[in-house]
Amino acid sequence: MATDPFTINRRCWDERVGIHRRDATGFYRVEAFLKGGDTLNAIEASEIGDVRGLRVAHLQCHFGLDTLSLARRGAEVTGLDFSSEAIAEARRLAAVTGLDAAFVEANVYDARAALEGDFDLVYVTWGAINWLPDIARWGSIVGSLLAPGGHLYLLEGHPSTLCLEWVEGRIVPVYPWRTPRDAPIASCTPTTYNGDPTPLVNAETREWMHPLGDIIGALRDAGLALDWLHEHAALVWPLFPNMTKGADGLYRLPADQPELALSFSLQAGKPKTT
Repeated sequence: MATDPFTINRRCWDERVGIHRRDATGFYRVEAFLKGGDTLNAIEASEIGDVRGLRVAHLQCHFGLDTLSLARRGAEVTGLDFSSEAIAEARRLAAVTGLDAAFVEANVYDARAALEGDFDLVYVTWGAINWLPDIARWGSIVGSLLAPGGHLYLLEGHPSTLCLEWVEGRIVPVYPWRTPRDAPIASCTPTTYNGDPTPLVNAETREWMHPLGDIIGALRDAGLALDWLHEHAALVWPLFPNMTKGADGLYRLPADQPELALSFSLQAGKPKTT
């Protein structure tokens, strides 16, 4: 039985790829994408600006829908993921759509060695850094990938809310705000998060909580400067069962529930050389 967290997580993500690509619930909007649509959600679509002509590294890209959407928007983009199944499917989607994007199979901690050249934008969104034990090392990798004057765009579930769970009809704190590197949160979920009831064989995962201060500190220590930080009362998945989906495709808590910061986004830049 595997004990290495990356091996455990990779097996789960390899299995999830086929379920997500089938997209029986429409969570990933695959059919709309194949018809020429864009899979970026409302928050990132409004924040990233014009990416035409930018060299973009999309870290932890899964099976490439957002990577290919960035290419559709005019970016020169490379997606990186540790799942061989995800990268294979991403390459198939690129071939089917005729979109020009490259895909590389590698652990995100090996991204500097796996990717050639420097990038104008490093793009990381929705459920990525919780799979990483060392946020300081992640920040260093991001900094190493950026060209002078380049930027990171990060959009994630809010760490203060990810510590909460739905227990007996209430939202309550369950997890500590910071997870030790050598003691990840072990979970076993019978199905994946897109609503498909297909049972998972590889249902175990390992995750880490990273406080907002640690995330920003990791970027600062990597030589990046914070341009802006936004907090949002919305998510792209229903973290709690009482959340409802709005016309913009984002999930929010009901009006009679105290509003919480459900996600955050930031942009951090690497100084230009003089």
